[in-house]
Amino acid sequence: MSDLVAKYAALQALVKEIAEETADAHDDETVAQLAIDHHTVVRQFESIGNQRILEVSDRDAHRTAGCVTVSEFLQTKLRITHPKKRLDAVRSLEPMHAMTGEKLPPVCPNTARELAAGTIGPDHVHAVLDVMKKIPSTVDVEQRARAERVLAEFATTLAPKEIGAAGVRILAHLDPDGTLTDDRDRARNRKLNLGCQDSQLMSKLTATLDPITRALFDVVLAKWAAPGMNNPDDDQSPKGDHGDADLQLLKEAADRDHRSQSQRNHDAFKALLDAAVNGGLLGGSHRGLPPQIIVSITDAQLREHAGVARTATGTDLPISNVIKLAADAQTHLAVFSDVTGEPLFFGRGRRLASQAQRLMAFALYGGCSKDDCATPFAHTEMHHAERDWADGGLTDSPHMAPACGRHNRAVGSEPHQWATGKITDGPDKGRYGWRRNTDPPDQIRANHLHRIDELLLRHRDTLEGSVAPPAPTSDDVAEPSTDATPERRSFDVTWPRGLVTYAA
Repeated sequence: MSDLVAKYAALQALVKEIAEETADAHDDETVAQLAIDHHTVVRQFESIGNQRILEVSDRDAHRTAGCVTVSEFLQTKLRITHPKKRLDAVRSLEPMHAMTGEKLPPVCPNTARELAAGTIGPDHVHAVLDVMKKIPSTVDVEQRARAERVLAEFATTLAPKEIGAAGVRILAHLDPDGTLTDDRDRARNRKLNLGCQDSQLMSKLTATLDPITRALFDVVLAKWAAPGMNNPDDDQSPKGDHGDADLQLLKEAADRDHRSQSQRNHDAFKALLDAAVNGGLLGGSHRGLPPQIIVSITDAQLREHAGVARTATGTDLPISNVIKLAADAQTHLAVFSDVTGEPLFFGRGRRLASQAQRLMAFALYGGCSKDDCATPFAHTEMHHAERDWADGGLTDSPHMAPACGRHNRAVGSEPHQWATGKITDGPDKGRYGWRRNTDPPDQIRANHLHRIDELLLRHRDTLEGSVAPPAPTSDDVAEPSTDATPERRSFDVTWPRGLVTYAA
């Protein structure tokens, strides 16, 4: 065993000993100092952790842990919440190799030194890096280096928010007239982020818009967010552009409009997205699916008007919203054992899955089939899970499963790659699971992230001592049954605002 491995083993043993100790026998001053010393060491280990991550990246060692990318390794094996931010810190604080092989000094050497000393933490590092990213690209290297040195010094005494405030003054000093900022800087700093849904299923949208995008958005808001326009709470509210609205109707709607400007902006944005999705702007297909809202729900949810449905793009919708969308639904196609004209079996006749096959796979899996992968179905490919296409695999529904691009490419015969196989028993029977090539054949794992409702039902039924109803399996899509009452059916229903799949 190498010295480093032995030292980490000794460290873990020491950490266990420390965790079992208490500071009851020490005075208050010592207790306070112990807390300070503890968190200094924690910050120092953040720096050492960056070195370990860089070593993993340089050697592609993440593959030996069954991860396709370094980012996946950080997220799943190291349990790092924001892997992209951590990788940014590694690239900025650690010596990197140039294309020619020589080792380059850190981009932010002073910040790296303070983190290694334990005087600053990861939040301070991210605050410094955020300011450094906003320095115009035309600022010379010496001025950029001085700014980083000052920011690192501030970080030892200031809170992360205060570092941002100090950064504003530094940027004002470097570019007092705003003449150094150019289109490259604006392009580098543009962003639009859609946050996760909260407990009310609401999402926060944050953006930094370049000047042209801002100007375009102002035009949209001026017309679509005018008082009385696109009001979802008013059936008589004109929709779309107020230039096409009846002026008298618009005036009456405006008099009834009690929304704030922020709410009108939201409703205008919603109406604009609706026009894009349902007006043909997105074309006829996206990854084999219609570019519409596609939802999978059960007949029990429809009957009870309760629960949460998941869309193919990974959004959770309250059943009340689904019912509202489905008010004018028309039957589109059946994807399980009900009689259907949609072909689900192509054999070697074609390589790519049909729309009907993808809809069936969405109803069955909900997203990427690789265990613990959160990629929603709309961003997946159809993987020949029984046997790869190059090895003679068939493009038949029972032989395929959805997989995101990185996991689809991770399947292969190398030890660090993955294999897929059909689960033959248990609640996941009929679905495809994944295992590393170095794992025993019986360690095949299904993905439950996209079917949380099923998992909760299984736990409930286990606690109550009953047996949960079987989940739909790919065996249900065998040749069309002649039975007048098929065991389980699932229907995809489309309407002007989207498409819904429900299982009966």
